[in-house]
Amino acid sequence: MRFVESLGDLRAWVARHLDPIGDDSPISGADSDFDLNPTMRPAQRELRAASVLVPLVERADGYTVILTRRSDALRSHTGQVALPGGRRDPGESAWQTALREAHEEIGLEPDYVELAGLSTPYETGSGYLITPVVGFVREGFTLTPNPDEVADIFETPFGFLMDPANYEQEVREAPDGQKRSFYAARHEDRYIWGATAGMLRALYSRLYGAALA
Repeated sequence: MRFVESLGDLRAWVARHLDPIGDDSPISGADSDFDLNPTMRPAQRELRAASVLVPLVERADGYTVILTRRSDALRSHTGQVALPGGRRDPGESAWQTALREAHEEIGLEPDYVELAGLSTPYETGSGYLITPVVGFVREGFTLTPNPDEVADIFETPFGFLMDPANYEQEVREAPDGQKRSFYAARHEDRYIWGATAGMLRALYSRLYGAALA
């Protein structure tokens, strides 16, 4: 990860590469599950707005990102690694949704989060337009998973997630028989793939100004 002299420098550097918190994320210019699967893109559809929080925690040995493993009881994306987040309620901004969902899913109190900005929106195959909201989380917080939504909470080094060499393109057969390509990364016993991997790769591109293949 890029060297900066202080925590304040890092926060300012990250914020400069993101969209301001007050901006609404447009559908145009979004990254997508369909970037690797252009023939699977629907001709036209209405997308549902959602947000996730990208929680960056300063630890003694570097920054980490709080991730979750979704509950095995959920009807969609069962057991997958995810960033805390969900569907946007009427009248909510992207950042309000991200903070609310992080509190509901993992018990992260909003007072511990300093928001930095918005990363590139991401369109999912399931019909959501997700806005990633990046925030710095100060230490001292406690987390409690909502058992209806979250099976586990863990942290992964930010440096690992920001290294594109750690992501591989993989292929899986969809229920309709079509083969779907996606990016995936493995860290210890965690398998990070699909939209979560896509949003993290997009964040790397925003922060480091590097085009990704």
